[in-house]
Amino acid sequence: MQTPTPLEQLLDLAADLLGHDRRTLPARAAGSPFMTLGGGLGQAMQLQALAGERLELSLDIPQLLGPVPLSDVLARAVAVPQGAAVPRGAAPEAAGSGPRELLPGQLAALTAQQYTGAAAVHRMLSAELTGPLDLGALRAALDALGARHEGLRTAFGPSPRGPVRRVLDAYALPLVVMAKVAAGVGEDLVAAAHARLVVDVEQLVGHPERPPLAFALTRLAADRHLLTFLYHEAAVDCWSVSLVWRELLADYGRAVGSRPLDRSGRCGAEAVARRAEGLDRSGALRALAARRIKRLRDFPAVVDLTGPGRRPAVFDFRGDRVLFGLVPALREAVDATAARAGVPHAVVLLSAWALTAGRRSGHERLLVGTEMPRRPTAELMGTVAPCSATVPVCCELEGGVDYFLRGVACEFGEALGYADLDTAALARELGVHGDRSRPSLTQVAFAACDELLPETLEAGPLTSRFHHGHLGGTTADATLRVLRWGGDPLLSLEFASGVFSRAEAAELAGELRGCVEALTGADPQDPVEDLPAVAGGAAVAGRAPASPMPLG
Repeated sequence: MQTPTPLEQLLDLAADLLGHDRRTLPARAAGSPFMTLGGGLGQAMQLQALAGERLELSLDIPQLLGPVPLSDVLARAVAVPQGAAVPRGAAPEAAGSGPRELLPGQLAALTAQQYTGAAAVHRMLSAELTGPLDLGALRAALDALGARHEGLRTAFGPSPRGPVRRVLDAYALPLVVMAKVAAGVGEDLVAAAHARLVVDVEQLVGHPERPPLAFALTRLAADRHLLTFLYHEAAVDCWSVSLVWRELLADYGRAVGSRPLDRSGRCGAEAVARRAEGLDRSGALRALAARRIKRLRDFPAVVDLTGPGRRPAVFDFRGDRVLFGLVPALREAVDATAARAGVPHAVVLLSAWALTAGRRSGHERLLVGTEMPRRPTAELMGTVAPCSATVPVCCELEGGVDYFLRGVACEFGEALGYADLDTAALARELGVHGDRSRPSLTQVAFAACDELLPETLEAGPLTSRFHHGHLGGTTADATLRVLRWGGDPLLSLEFASGVFSRAEAAELAGELRGCVEALTGADPQDPVEDLPAVAGGAAVAGRAPASPMPLG
């Protein structure tokens, strides 16, 4: 039997990841981009990590998410530079709890906390655990997780030159057992537990000189618990929280099965610092910034979704959210439209959100800030650290529906190539600075949270179902988050409470749903600028309306 070529091995990895037959994918990949084969950002990152770990090959994610056929992109894979990959289990660099420079983005999050408090810069993600819970196994899994990842042992404190971080040699991740939640008849127990944590967040994660994170365990009923991870944006990003949950639940399964747990330290956040320093020394960031600024000059720096006089003098990062779903017929229409246009379902939702914001603000071109992980190496894929960025995606509301959708998909892939640039610095270069009343460049934002973590995971005898909580912070005027997809979609419209009332945010969510219906109900060639406005997502073609449902 002949040894498979690197391209054949990469195609096998892609087939397994995307759920395709290994025998038939090569023919399809010769003429189809990764996204038209069912791949999104989450799958692209996983394929990149697998290629690095198993084959020592490096893939370019912006190319992977672009319009080039998958086979062509995989054929361009290059060997991981010698010495770039660090073996799992290697000792972390710079061990000890001495002061270290902050990583990119950490100063902004720590500064925001000074003005707004812990709630505005912390997030929470819960796993609803169903089945008999072994508390000892859970504590053992948390100990192993903390031993592996220095990002979970990182505390922040003052120094004469400003805030610094300190990695503790050892730290037991806090597991706070909460009293059983008291909820009224018919009240959602998860929502009630989250509401209590909003009140208690300062007490749970606000201890000075300790890592700003904690786990809270709430008993909901017999054999039903809610385990909540509360974390600071300066310590943990969107990819890190996915990594934390995957590893924690896998370790719990090993612990209840009396199997050994891996406590060896990973090379962690220093990899982020090394990469940032390397990009700065090489001049790559300056070249990237020059190209990006040239493109961004064609787009408005301000996108206002409210009328004059509504904006506060200072954007205070405080916010709220409304949760809403999509009826099955509309969810199926999104999936069908995505398949037809050859884009992920997240791109259809991002496009509908851009169309909603464009109609509200009167812009045919606009920037939508999209949360993207910056993890181009297998080493960083396994690192708990703040590596994400909100990157402006250029959205142009023109052409036929499928042309529009594919254009947004291509702009998303291109924007990922600029994720290392600092958005605030770009704004200054573009002459947009000094306005404290709004976020720079990205007043409207989007995040496909469902791509990074599945709705459920198994943990030994336990079944876990994830719930995204909200602690009262926001970084944009309005952010659409896709919390889960599949048979029971759940979306969140997060809004700045100084810009929108809750009722106004619910109305905006209705307008979004109307744009989703217009996009998915149109012919592929229908001009997107001529699509009918469907006010508030009213019933279309006999479908029942799915009005916004605030759930706390």
